[in-house]
Amino acid sequence: MNNHITLEFDKILEKLAENALSEAVKRKCLALAPSLNETEARRWMDQTTQAKHIIEQTGTPPLSSMSELQKVINLMAIDAMLTPDQIGHVSSFLVSCRRMKAYLRKAETTTNSDIAWYGGSIDELVQLANEIERCIRNGVVDDRASVRLGDIRRQTVTATDQIKAKLDALLRKNKAWFSESFISMRNGRYTLPVKREHKNNVAGTVMEMSNTGGTCFIEPSSVNRLQSELYALQIEEDSEVRRILYSLTALISDNLPAIKLNMETMETLDFLFAKGKLSISMKASPVSINTDRKIYMSNARHPLLSQNSAVPLDFEAGYKNKGVVITGPNTGGKTVALKTVGLLALMAQSGLHVPADEASSFCLNNLVLCDIGDGQSIAENLSTFSSHMKNIIGILKQADQESLVLLDELGSGTDPAEGMGLAIAILDELCAKGCIFVVTTHYPEIKEYAAIKPGLVNARMAFDKESLMPLYRLEIGEAGASCALHIAERLGMPRQMLKRAHEAAYGSKTERYRPAPQNISAPEKAVAAPKIVKSEELKPKIQPHSDKFNIGDSVLVYPQKETGIVYARSNEKGEIGVQVKGEKRLVNHKRIKLQVPARELYPENYDFSIIFDSVQNRKARHIMEKRHQEGNVVIIKEGDNKK
Repeated sequence: MNNHITLEFDKILEKLAENALSEAVKRKCLALAPSLNETEARRWMDQTTQAKHIIEQTGTPPLSSMSELQKVINLMAIDAMLTPDQIGHVSSFLVSCRRMKAYLRKAETTTNSDIAWYGGSIDELVQLANEIERCIRNGVVDDRASVRLGDIRRQTVTATDQIKAKLDALLRKNKAWFSESFISMRNGRYTLPVKREHKNNVAGTVMEMSNTGGTCFIEPSSVNRLQSELYALQIEEDSEVRRILYSLTALISDNLPAIKLNMETMETLDFLFAKGKLSISMKASPVSINTDRKIYMSNARHPLLSQNSAVPLDFEAGYKNKGVVITGPNTGGKTVALKTVGLLALMAQSGLHVPADEASSFCLNNLVLCDIGDGQSIAENLSTFSSHMKNIIGILKQADQESLVLLDELGSGTDPAEGMGLAIAILDELCAKGCIFVVTTHYPEIKEYAAIKPGLVNARMAFDKESLMPLYRLEIGEAGASCALHIAERLGMPRQMLKRAHEAAYGSKTERYRPAPQNISAPEKAVAAPKIVKSEELKPKIQPHSDKFNIGDSVLVYPQKETGIVYARSNEKGEIGVQVKGEKRLVNHKRIKLQVPARELYPENYDFSIIFDSVQNRKARHIMEKRHQEGNVVIIKEGDNKK
């Protein structure tokens, strides 16, 4: 599993890239990774703070995309002559450099920032900028680029005017000869549109025929000499323009090292200001980086949620407790809280501001490992539980005391008793590794375990008992209830179904359905030398509703949904004896659902040995009740003594 994608760190990087202008910097933003170096992480954070402060004090920085400029540099690498448009891109970049230098000079006077001193490494290249500005205007080589070019263009204008004057005179003098009353350009030559029947009346060269053949475009002999002169001037002009462009290309090439250095500086500034812009857009703050393996978040928000609706999160771990067990209702925000911890840790370690109070502090993590969401895979033939286990086993192999581990719905997706046992074993292993970890769960046994296990602390997502609405507020030190029935009610489940669910869960048919208690306080820990309880010593407590099953009750056994009959009441492990298809089994009470109680199936004082005993056993019991008989044997199977 790609943990950065799971925590949506990639989306943060995409938002960062949106604030950059250069394509190279956009790629750099998308490739940003958390630093494992304390000094580097703090320096990155400080640079983001400086960039944000400069933007707030001085305004938006005058950056440019530089994408076209990079194409120009690539062409120069193969000794190509630059076109006026391409030289214009160089000019635009130099203007941007000049503006950025002035911007940073202003920032020096308003802020005490190291970033402002980047302006000192920007070379304005005044001579090159002035030469390009003199020679190139509006995307073409200007007449002022050289004296020779100016002379050629003046001569060209004179020759063109003379040609047009002669042709206009012919048009006015003999209107009947021409199909149109204007001069046409054909193959770069000035011509007259002569009607086919009058083509012999106009001495000259036919340059082209119309599509219908009714018009001949003729260059009159009277302008032939002027046309030749004009053509020669055009060749001279083209040669002079090319000479000027080659000269400018060479001048740019001479200044290429300084241009590249300017590009590097501008890209660095683009990246730093992108981080500053992101901080402003997220209303984020700089946070401290610590080396004490502690995470403290005050008024933290998930950066991808609406700033108006996100409920601030207060969280701490790694102080007295390395592990936090979060409980509470579905849709209550447990997973969001989990993702917020991991995502903000990655952001801080990458030098990005986080949406939290400045008092917040994050430690460096060599790995942020998480198992969040449904990893079911058809391609790999993995069930949800198998996928979770595969991820968690991989996490336990990688995690060490420098890691941050995030596990969602720990132990879910399988038999409740076994899932609970696995969850406690996983918590023990994480405690042994010494990493910081946060898990979410619904198991009451895990809440009880976290309350007494050194290094663990309970936390809950608050739930409004009056409105039956989640508050999305994390409360450290208290365990929460799942509130499944209340959530089902809020989502529209019929009241009769809720009543039946309450009866099945709590074994009370007469008790009216009412909201379950929201606050399950964790037992107080002993002040003096607490006893360390190992996971194998912490056994599931027998739930009160495990005694609701009576012999003869018709029940459903999950997950196969097999119908069976209770033959033995609960033992000390909370296991019920159930006969399914003639086979007697011991099944955890959490996997059993009452279908029809025995009192509705059998008369009072019914002899259940008729159902559960063999004929041979029944005869043997009958003889044993009357007298002793040598060789008389009653076969007692597991659970029979509970009848």
